[in-house]
Parts: sequence; structure tokens; C-alpha cells
Amino acid sequence: MTSISPTPLPPANDSLPAALRITADDEVRRVRLVQMKRVATIMLVVVAVVFVVARAYEARYPWLGYLRAFAEAAMVGGIADWFAVTALFRHPLGIPIPHTAIVPSRKDRIGTALGNFVQRNFLTREVVTSKLAAMKLGERAAQWLARPENSRRLARAAAHGLSGAVGVMRDEDVQTLVDRGIVSRLRRIEAAPLAAKTFELLTADGRHQALLDDALRLAARFLEENEEMIRDRVRKESPWWVPGSVENRLGDKIVSGVERTLVAVAADPEHPLRKRYDEAVERFVANLRENPETMARAERMKLDLLDHPGVAEFSREVWGDVKARLASYAERLADETEAEPDQLERWLAGLGQKVLEDPALAEKANGWVVELVTYSVEQAREEVAKLIATTVAAWDANATSRKIELQIGRDLQFIRINGTLVGGLVGLLLHVVAQSLT
Repeated sequence: MTSISPTPLPPANDSLPAALRITADDEVRRVRLVQMKRVATIMLVVVAVVFVVARAYEARYPWLGYLRAFAEAAMVGGIADWFAVTALFRHPLGIPIPHTAIVPSRKDRIGTALGNFVQRNFLTREVVTSKLAAMKLGERAAQWLARPENSRRLARAAAHGLSGAVGVMRDEDVQTLVDRGIVSRLRRIEAAPLAAKTFELLTADGRHQALLDDALRLAARFLEENEEMIRDRVRKESPWWVPGSVENRLGDKIVSGVERTLVAVAADPEHPLRKRYDEAVERFVANLRENPETMARAERMKLDLLDHPGVAEFSREVWGDVKARLASYAERLADETEAEPDQLERWLAGLGQKVLEDPALAEKANGWVVELVTYSVEQAREEVAKLIATTVAAWDANATSRKIELQIGRDLQFIRINGTLVGGLVGLLLHVVAQSLT
């Protein structure tokens, strides 16, 4: 009626997926499964023998009717549970009875159900968020990063990775990337509104007046340092018939007049020159936003600048400098004898230490990690479910059934044992009730 061992296990085979290969632990489980099957089968055989003996001598010894009723019901319960447990993994007695060999025949459906179960019950925002929040991964990362050996290892890995990536990239590809990704985008951006926005930021809260103050100080310094040059220029530009004393007086008037103007404007926030300066700036910003001619002029200037050969040359020089710096940095980090930490290493270690010392920043770091991982899980949860379903679908049906039986088969044998005992007790109870009613 039943075999002592499960379907013979195939040897470990490289053609099987890693999840289905037989391991040493699986062999231990197989031995324990065989032992439990023997126990359940021996119990069934024992109650069958008891039933035969009790049935044979019941007429002579009526009290054996109770034992016969127990054994009879125990056989029914044991056989029924044997059939149920066996039907999960194979056809009982090799007979293709409908709705048996459930695991092999419904393997694909089980994989799909398992994938959906994981997706709906484990890969949800609530579950992932609560688990990650309790783990405080941001603080753990900061603790790891604050250790000098870890920051050094990370800095070296980043340098080598970037250097290797840069080394395999062709200069022509980078130039094309710059042209398509940056220059082409700049061409689509309207220059005038962007310039107007920039000037608005510069003039907000009177910042442009501070620029004017700086310009006045520069002009005063220029005037002070070049006073003699101005006087000499006045003498050279004056007609030959103008007396030298007049030239000197004229030069003094120009220098002193400019000085007085600069001082007056710098000292008086309400000076008319400042107001005219405000009006000129406002008019310029308005023209950038509303004047078609000014907007067209700004657009032509932008395009002329982007079309200039110097722009392409500048991007090539920047790229070449980046390559050289990364290569030099990677070579320097490769020197194991260098004891002093690099600037990047110090920055990484300092970042980790700062997070650990600032509870508010640590909380933010934990929140960033939770949000990043949760977002990634939400984006991939359906793919994870599909991955589980397709992976199970690709497994061999019989190998999958054997693997599952090794994991849970021993526990299922207790169903057979319990079924035998419970069935016998129910049969005994029914016999007692029947005897009391007669």
C-alpha cells in the first residue's frame, strides 16, 4: 500500500537549478522522513493485525468488540490520511487518480500563487517601511562609513570604478554626448527669459545695490591709483594754445568732481544716480521678458556662443582634465604604503561621523534610505512576483515535488499517525454509544 521511502532521489546534478539540487542537509531530511514513514506504516500494520485477531475471537470474547471497533476505525483513518499525504506528491500506488500528484501537476499554479502571495503580503509599502524603519539603515551606514578602513575602501573602489569607466569611454563618444545632451538642450532653452530670471535673483532684496557699491569702490580705487594718468591725458588732449596752469586746473576739476560724485552716491541710498540705476535694471529685465528685439538679440548671442569652436574645445579640455585627474587619483590610492587618508576618504569618514553626531540628520538619513528602498520595492514588486512564477515554472516537476517532500514530508507523517489514533478513538466512541443504545 505504501513504500517505505519517497521516490528515489536523483544524485546532485549540475543540470538542475541550485534550489533543486540535493544537499547534505537534504540527505539527513530523507533519512528522517524514511524513519517517520516506517513508524506510521508500522502503526497501520499493527492496527490491521489487531482488527483481524479481534474480529476472529469477538464471538468468544465479546469485550474484543471494543478493540475491533478501535482497530477498524484506526485502519480507515490511517489509510485515508496515507492517501491524502501521498496524493500531494505522487499518484497513490501509481494509479493516476484525479486530483492526486498535486504538487507536480499544479507546480506552475503554485509558483504563480506563491509570487502573488509574496507581492501582496511582503512587498507592500507598509511592511517594507516598518521593517526598514526599525533597522535604521541610515545610522548603520554612517557607523560603517565613519570607520577609516571602510571610508578608505569605499574611496578606492569609487576611484577605481570611475577611472575604469572613464578609461573605456572614447573621447568622440563623450563629445557626442555633450553635444546631444547638454548643448542641444541649451539650444532649446530660451536665453532671454533665463537671463531675466537670473537678473531678478541678483536684484532681489536690493542685491544689485551692493553690486553698485562694489563698483563705486573699484572706481574710487581706480581713480586714486590713476590720477596722474588722467592729468596726463588731459594735457595731451588739450589744444596747444591752452596754458599749462589751465590744464592742471582742468585735471584737478575732473578728478575732484568724479571723486565727489562717487562719494555722494556711495553715502546716499536715495541718490538720484541710484534711482536711475534701479530704473535701468528694471527696464533691462522688462525688455528681456517682453521686447521681441531684445529677446531675439539675446537668442542670437546664445547661438553664436554655442556655435563658437571654443565651446567644443573647452568641453574637450574639461574631459581630458577629468580623465587625467581620475587616473592620477586612482594611481595614488593604489599605493598601499600611503598612510595619510585622502581628501575623499576624510570627507566620507566625516560625513558618517556628522550623521552619528546629529540625531536630526541621522533621522533624515534613515528616512532617505527607507524612501529609496521602498520606492525601489514598489517599482519591482510585480517583477518579483513574475520572477518567482517563471522560476518555479522552469523547474522540473518531479524534482520540485521531491524537494518539497523533503522539507515538509516528515511533519506530514504525523498526520498519518494522528489519523490512525484519532480514527480509532472515534470508532471506539461510536461503538460505545451503539452498545449503550441497544
